[in-house]
Amino acid sequence: MRKFNKQQLVAGMQGALKLRSEINQLIDQIADQGYRNVCWLGIGGTYASSMQAVVHMKEKSGIEIFYQNAAEYLTTGNRRITDQTLVITSSVTGNTKEVVDAVKQIKAAGATILGFIDRAEADLASLVTHCISYPENEQLKFFMVADRLMYLKGEFPEYEEFYSEMDQHFAEDIANIEESADKFAQEFAQQHHDDDIHYFVGAGNQWGATYSYAMCYWEEQHWIRTRAIEAAEFFHGMFEVVDRDTPVTVYVGEDSQRSLSERVAKFLPEICGNYTIIDTKDYDLPGFSEKFRGTLSPFVFHAINNRIDVNIEHINRHPMDIRRYYRALDY
Repeated sequence: MRKFNKQQLVAGMQGALKLRSEINQLIDQIADQGYRNVCWLGIGGTYASSMQAVVHMKEKSGIEIFYQNAAEYLTTGNRRITDQTLVITSSVTGNTKEVVDAVKQIKAAGATILGFIDRAEADLASLVTHCISYPENEQLKFFMVADRLMYLKGEFPEYEEFYSEMDQHFAEDIANIEESADKFAQEFAQQHHDDDIHYFVGAGNQWGATYSYAMCYWEEQHWIRTRAIEAAEFFHGMFEVVDRDTPVTVYVGEDSQRSLSERVAKFLPEICGNYTIIDTKDYDLPGFSEKFRGTLSPFVFHAINNRIDVNIEHINRHPMDIRRYYRALDY
């Protein structure tokens, strides 16, 4: 398999899970001090992860939560962000201009800012109130924060059970899924590596990742035109441009919004002959209780998408780290 180091992958996820004690200590401290609301701040991929965190919480929690695009905050502001707000953000480089500038303004407003900054020496790391530095695994970090917040409010009574299973099984299970998905990913990549445009449909806790995968991976890194569509909106405009040959991929997870994606998946064969359904139910998660599979769906999809990316990169002979414009031109 190309670009697959299982030992390294497992170690990375296990290392991220070990951050939970540090995360819990900080969240417990912040909760003791009191907060009014929680804002997930980002742009690009982190904005998408913020969407997922909010969906993850909103059906379970009474905490006031919202996500905020950093660039929009710089133009419009948000009166809900005050000195009683907990802001969570993340950055790989720690120097994304919009996030750095937004954090400066939010800090001036008195908010408490928890930043997952991969590079501890970056500008952003010194601006946030609390900084945790560990590479990658952004969604896992965000979910650990969200879960602790809900646990402290008595909204996640199965917290200890869930994280016992996570510590024991998560890293190995997700790595095994990525390994097993490679054959499918090769076939998918061969069929779609030069699509004129590709439509991705997602819902629930996968919607943010669907948006990100289309924009930040296929468009930014593969230079393939895409559009991401929420399953709930599919039947309100977009499906009129689908015909026999239109490439459409539907992510069907196991969270509470599964029925929205299932509806699209069941309808597509009526109008389209070039669709793909990726369903997390087709992948084993040994060691996990059935009731937790929905929470894990985004991580299953991410593992599958990783293999698709590697194979498209190889077929197109186009390294994913090449950019024409991003951080190369003034804009």
